[in-house]
Amino acid sequence: MEPLRGDEWTVGETAVVTRGRRVECGTTRPVLDAGVRPTFAWATDSEAIAASGAVALVTADGSSRFADVQTAAERLFDRCEVPTGLPSTARPRLFGGFAFHEGDRDGDDSPWNEFPGAAFFLPEVQVTESDGQTWLTTTGTGSSAAAEADQRLETWRDRLTDAESPTHTTPPGVADRERTPSQAVWRDQVGNALERVERGRLQKVVLAQALRVSLREELSIPAVLDRLTETYPDCYRFMFAPPGDGTFFGATPERLVSLRGRTVRTEALAGSTGRGDTPAEDEWLAAELLDSEKDVHEHQLVADAIRDQLEPFASSVRIGERTVRRLATVQHLRTSITAELERDEHVLSLVEALHPTPAVGGLPPDEALRTIRETEAFDRGWYAAPIGWVDAAGNGTFAVGIRSAVARDRTATLFAGAGIVADSDPDREWDEVQLKYRPILDELE
Repeated sequence: MEPLRGDEWTVGETAVVTRGRRVECGTTRPVLDAGVRPTFAWATDSEAIAASGAVALVTADGSSRFADVQTAAERLFDRCEVPTGLPSTARPRLFGGFAFHEGDRDGDDSPWNEFPGAAFFLPEVQVTESDGQTWLTTTGTGSSAAAEADQRLETWRDRLTDAESPTHTTPPGVADRERTPSQAVWRDQVGNALERVERGRLQKVVLAQALRVSLREELSIPAVLDRLTETYPDCYRFMFAPPGDGTFFGATPERLVSLRGRTVRTEALAGSTGRGDTPAEDEWLAAELLDSEKDVHEHQLVADAIRDQLEPFASSVRIGERTVRRLATVQHLRTSITAELERDEHVLSLVEALHPTPAVGGLPPDEALRTIRETEAFDRGWYAAPIGWVDAAGNGTFAVGIRSAVARDRTATLFAGAGIVADSDPDREWDEVQLKYRPILDELE
């Protein structure tokens, strides 16, 4: 299927028909294991979704990519016939994500070559687990759209009903590693960033690293997601496989934005420390993090910036208490942020306004992005960028694609970053980045 560019595409009179039904099935894995691209997986502590095949694929590039995808999505959903009795959780959604930067990507050796500046698809098959129920949703297009959707519904109902629970698999093993940059170069990069902070050009910049690993065996990303669910059940687990090659996946603790009606939920997540070997050591590290002048300053920059980014849209913005978010390998400072919108907005308008947050970019935004481009010797691609879903009402949820990797064949490239502010220590920041690799690296080794 040729992608439909968001800045050029019109739906016209093409019929788009959706069907859905509840099924007796306790797993979304058959959809992910079918090998049909594009594929998307999404799981939280309350919902799991698997989607594959594309009846419509929208791509966009450049600074207008958010608006272009929004326009295409609205046109597509306007043409979509959906049964009135289908619950909101089972209604069709567009799934996908965006690149971190708006510009061109690296050359032929980049793992991101098949990932445009934005890519979203309306799936042929969508399976949603929520509130103890599993719903199957299928879609067809063209002159036989209804028959196509009905046929897919019957075929996949049988597949899901007959599906067996997936067997446990072991990690593929890591044969070799290549770091970008080296620790010596990293010290220089952090030093240069600190000079910009001292000169007043920057308040904060997030510098990232890449870890490329060669794997001993073939990688099953659905199996990795199952293992991540066991270890990180309260994170957003995701995967996106575009029509070509490569798969982006991860388990991120950071929500960029959720929109339901006029209620917006987001959070500031910045400032990090490790986990202790005992509960007492955990508590000591958490208390030290809450008292850390450097980490609290970094965190407050993020929280203030998100509030400022939301205020033009909102009638009210509420900032929660600063707490410690405890994950398997790392602890973060976290502040919840809730806003009520002044008027109806599309979730992609909020995604554009919030990306990149200072938790993955920096402040001031333009100078931070310039510093990142001048400093990092690799393509961020979709790392640290918005990934998620949008529905016909303009509601949706997007996470920040951190604690993530892009895989192709027997190679995976992991990414992680650290926020550089005044008083940052290069060696401490290096150690923090290594901790942030662990969620994915543990499932590969």
